Amino acid sequence: MEMRLSVKTKVGRKGYIIIPKRIREAVGIKEGDEVLIEVREGILIRPLREIDLEELRRRFRAHAKRVKPYNVKLELGKLGTVGLEEEFDEDLH
Repeated sequence: MEMRLSVKTKVGRKGYIIIPKRIREAVGIKEGDEVLIEVREGILIRPLREIDLEELRRRFRAHAKRVKPYNVKLELGKLGTVGLEEEFDEDLH
């Protein structure tokens, strides 16, 4: 079974892209890890190491179980007005 997880994010000042925590945790990317950015039919970002697919599946299942109680429908206008880049701006400097 192929596991898929997509998250929409924005490119910030200086081209920064924040990889959301749930994605980093799912594939085991930690601060300081190197990633490879490939341009194909789109852009692919992947760790520069082998990924244990069974471990990845286990992490996806565990994450889904943790967030299931919070699975609520979000409505536009009720979300915070602070973007991810501003929220984490301190970490970028």
